[in-house]
Amino acid sequence: MPTIAPATARELLYLLHSDPSDLEAALEGMRPPDIAEALRDLPADAAARVMAAMPFAMSVQVFDDPELSNHRHDIIARMEDADALPLIEAMSADQQADLFRELDSPHRDRLLGLLPVPTRQTLTGLLRFDPHTAGGIMTTEFVAVPSAWRVDQALSYIREVGRAKETIYAIYVIDAASNSLVHTVSLRELMLADPAASLSSVGDVRAPITVRVSTDREEVARIISKYNLLAVPVVDDAMHVLGIVTVDDVIDAIVREQTEDAQKFGGMEALDAPYLDIGFVAMLKKRAGWLCALFLSEMLTATAMQHYEHQIEKAVVLSMFIPLIMSSGGNSGSQATSLIIRAIALGEVKLRDFWKIAARELPTGLVLGVILGIIGIVRILVWQRVGLYDYGPHYAKIAMTIGGALVGVVMFGSLAGSMFPFLLKRLGFDPASASAPFVATLVDVTGLIIYFSVATLILRGTLLPG
Repeated sequence: MPTIAPATARELLYLLHSDPSDLEAALEGMRPPDIAEALRDLPADAAARVMAAMPFAMSVQVFDDPELSNHRHDIIARMEDADALPLIEAMSADQQADLFRELDSPHRDRLLGLLPVPTRQTLTGLLRFDPHTAGGIMTTEFVAVPSAWRVDQALSYIREVGRAKETIYAIYVIDAASNSLVHTVSLRELMLADPAASLSSVGDVRAPITVRVSTDREEVARIISKYNLLAVPVVDDAMHVLGIVTVDDVIDAIVREQTEDAQKFGGMEALDAPYLDIGFVAMLKKRAGWLCALFLSEMLTATAMQHYEHQIEKAVVLSMFIPLIMSSGGNSGSQATSLIIRAIALGEVKLRDFWKIAARELPTGLVLGVILGIIGIVRILVWQRVGLYDYGPHYAKIAMTIGGALVGVVMFGSLAGSMFPFLLKRLGFDPASASAPFVATLVDVTGLIIYFSVATLILRGTLLPG
């Protein structure tokens, strides 16, 4: 039998059609992530046939690989039920929930009805939770033991059930009478403890660190990072453990969250599939709404320019610097917005800290504006002196106008950019939702007002009528 190591999806499909035994031999030397990457490039029908043809143990590893996470629902929907159901059963509970959220209703209802009753009940319970919360990303596969047990009893139990659990590195000690969480013990602590010792005396006996089902997944990530945990239990009001969120689940969730934030930050709806998998019409829907909203808001800029039409006619030279003034304000606003959105996401600042941020951004914006203003003034003076451009007899006042306007616009941009995320969060919106584009639009309009107000003040009686 030839040994073939396919590196592309085309070769995988060729081996499947020519001889499934060749496929099995070829896959023996490959790692699951490499196979998943190859399957990702196949049409869903072909990928389903490859999954059904490969050894079950390998198909489980491949199907659970993150490389295939955005394609699993398409693949499972095209597999025969006899092949699909064991694969679903082998997945962890949280991965099952992710898969069923992505399936179309007909396939979801059909497969849900074919699953064993315990699996179906667990899965139905998980699907009730918002996927952006701890309940939506938790798994119900954890190790819990009674507080009255000895260490050796707990270790023996872990050996029996460990293979069916997502993680065994954190063991949850439960009060037998109330069924509530007492504390958490690590596997390391169990291994090093006296086998005859009671679990109630092992490990950190302080109140355990927990989250609720409604806790936002970003907050869960912050807690896991802060306390250096491998998993955090999800409990109800009575401290009953409903599930756990593991660090790998948090990483997956945060990658998705950051992707959504990056897309929203650019002024569009978050994509719910990889870029190349989004259809043309769906892509238009994701982008057109926000683009139209931003376009309509930018019309305010044209309105502002119409208001200052007479000043521009009297001093045409002022129009040369409009892009400079607007872009400087927009850039300073975008900087401040980016910093504050990230600080809010990491929990570094709260809504109540808005006045601290304002007190910090005002002087920062002032200094940044002075720096840019000096550069703008020097540029005009140098260009005039060396003869690169003639700004006329009042070039010094024009330079002062540009410098003064830059100070005001950059200072306002920094303040507006830092406050806008707080406003969105106070109104119940995601601070990343088009903050930068809207701040840029706001600063464009106010920048023109500031610019021409400064120009009127400095140039009145010279380039502009008194």
